[in-house]
Amino acid sequence: MKLRDLAHSRTGDKGNTLNVSVICYDARHYEHLRQQVSAERVKAHLADVVQGPVTRFELPNLGAFNFVLTQALGGGVTRSLALDAHGKSLSSALLDLEIDAPSS
Repeated sequence: MKLRDLAHSRTGDKGNTLNVSVICYDARHYEHLRQQVSAERVKAHLADVVQGPVTRFELPNLGAFNFVLTQALGGGVTRSLALDAHGKSLSSALLDLEIDAPSS
């Protein structure tokens, strides 16, 4: 299944760094996503774009995760030739990540 089946996302950018929040539709899926969506998997899934490290912050009270992707915006909005220099489409690309279906 796709990550988008269990979560939605929001993004924010500053310079060449992108924040992508992944928010569970249902808090019961938080633990499952915690196991399935690691910083390493996010980095591998977006390897063509993200050149720096990826850090995951867990927000269990919100049923969410915040991923900080460094060197992800081609130098930033004012320096990049990318059509989506703000990285909004990267959140959609992340939601295409294949994950295992939860057991319940």
